[in-house]
Amino acid sequence: MSLYELHPRETFAFSAENPAGARNGGTRGGDCEKLRPCVSIAPHETLTVADAEGTGMITHMWFTGYVGHSFILRIYWDNREEPSVEAPLSAFFGCAYDENFATTEGDYTVLNSALMLVAPGRGYNSYFEMPFRKRCRITVENRSDRPETLFYMITGWRGGIPENAGYFHAVCRQEHPVERGRAYTVLDGVRGRGCFVGVTLAAGMNGHNTCWVEGEAKMYLDGDVYPTLNYTGTEDYFCGSYAFGNDIILNRYQTFSGLYAGLYAIYGNDRTAQYNGQQRFLLYRWHVKDPVYFDQSFRMTLDNLGWTGPRYDDYTTVAYWYQDAPAPLPFVLPSDRELIMK
Repeated sequence: MSLYELHPRETFAFSAENPAGARNGGTRGGDCEKLRPCVSIAPHETLTVADAEGTGMITHMWFTGYVGHSFILRIYWDNREEPSVEAPLSAFFGCAYDENFATTEGDYTVLNSALMLVAPGRGYNSYFEMPFRKRCRITVENRSDRPETLFYMITGWRGGIPENAGYFHAVCRQEHPVERGRAYTVLDGVRGRGCFVGVTLAAGMNGHNTCWVEGEAKMYLDGDVYPTLNYTGTEDYFCGSYAFGNDIILNRYQTFSGLYAGLYAIYGNDRTAQYNGQQRFLLYRWHVKDPVYFDQSFRMTLDNLGWTGPRYDDYTTVAYWYQDAPAPLPFVLPSDRELIMK
């Protein structure tokens, strides 16, 4: 679609100033007057931040304020009781180590890609297109024991969508630590016709970092016994090479954030020290130009492997895919205490 093409659509936008997302429903304040720029979510309260009926598309979501792991983002399609998206707000936006604001370079974390943007100071942006046919409901639950503040803007439009449009799904999973010698499961239990479109990974090193990126990413389509897509290493799957530069020429990790892939943040010890232990890495991979289609089922695993053999690092992932119908998610979200990320 080109921006100059005009379509019979009605734009809507939900925010603290217009919580109903209604036409003419924004602030009654005057020029330069803020009445309700944010909301406070009480402990263990769930707030509906968007509820759009009809047929249409979510096109952009922006959040800031408290954006840590105690806020749980859920999205429900077409009056379903089970969410098709469920993840800590920070993990959904590829920033699962949310208690770390400054990278090893001393800068704010920045993810600058085609589908997501994490702007300095933790401005979370999603550009995933999310079609719906009857209704879209988006909630944020506060699982902490104290009130937290949220700023938000959720934008989209009502209008016709393609007949073959799939429903957006996303689910969080973690193993702290990964079981040594067994592949980490990124996604499993997906049934139906769909398209896998990406993953974010937060990896925390346990023990000495003797090249943690040897593990292969594997994707199994429609009941495969053996993987159809078999990548050669973790850094290779995330579109890098040679331990992201840490075992060739400069012998140090180098961050990057591209349209479709990135190792965009490193936390912890000095990144210039080769194979330094106890570091934290944030990565993403979007299958925009190379979407992975399946007709019946999908499964993805990721080995946790170093030069010296299997490892036991901490992995947290969010998987993103489209499916022909809204479906219950295959994993149960860990408790708030289990999701502490630092």
